[in-house]
Amino acid sequence: MKIIFATGNEGKMREIRAILTDVEAEILSMKEAGIKLTIEENGESFAENAAIKAKAVAQALAAAGKFHDCAVLADDSGLEIDCLNGEPGIHSARYLGEETPFDVKSRDLLKRMEHIPDAERSARFVCAIAAVFADGETVTTRGTIEGRIGHALKGDNGFGYDPIFYLPEYGRTAAELTDEEKNSISHRSRALALMKEELLKRGF
Repeated sequence: MKIIFATGNEGKMREIRAILTDVEAEILSMKEAGIKLTIEENGESFAENAAIKAKAVAQALAAAGKFHDCAVLADDSGLEIDCLNGEPGIHSARYLGEETPFDVKSRDLLKRMEHIPDAERSARFVCAIAAVFADGETVTTRGTIEGRIGHALKGDNGFGYDPIFYLPEYGRTAAELTDEEKNSISHRSRALALMKEELLKRGF
């Protein structure tokens, strides 16, 4: 059995494989499964965008006669900053343009928040994961992790907005955590843990 994850992000794939170690199915990225698609994420929530991606890849697999004994998973995740009215939210990857490096995006957010005190810098990472199964059923799970926005980029053991996402209980940013620490508490790990239950129910 195979799980096709609708992403080309290598950092994300490492995290996914580490979290789903006890799932027996082979876990492949879109590229590894031979799927090349440009998917327009035009949903109004993380869950809608995750489902759009999963369904698009499932349809491509079905058209190629390859959608059997497998499930297609997709996630949509992002950073919600309360004092910025939830920005960048579902636009996290596209904030300031998809090709803009995340350190530039992060510094822009820090600039916008430079006069905001710690007590008002609350934020969270959100992850929604959608799975499309061969019987046509779609299941969605959601995970979050609460923290606050720091005052500078710190750490190099993460990706995306990890260097500015400060976790008070650890005294470090998400990018300063070890892989083991991050995988035990991250928004993606929490959504994946719930999805893993669904996969195991179906024999994956």
